[in-house]
Amino acid sequence: MQAGRHPHTTEQTHRIRRAKHWLVRRRHALLSSALRGAAYATGAGFVGLGFWWVQQHL
Repeated sequence: MQAGRHPHTTEQTHRIRRAKHWLVRRRHALLSSALRGAAYATGAGFVGLGFWWVQQHL
């Protein structure tokens, strides 16, 4: 029964797993947010370019 002899190690392992899981979730959220922002910026750039093109051709 090793878990009984090393409770600190088990607790530490549990904390490390929780921290890794938290980091994975945060990384996924950050990446999703960055991609969404890039998509919005690209769309806004194309709209601005379209308006500029229309103004130049009027």
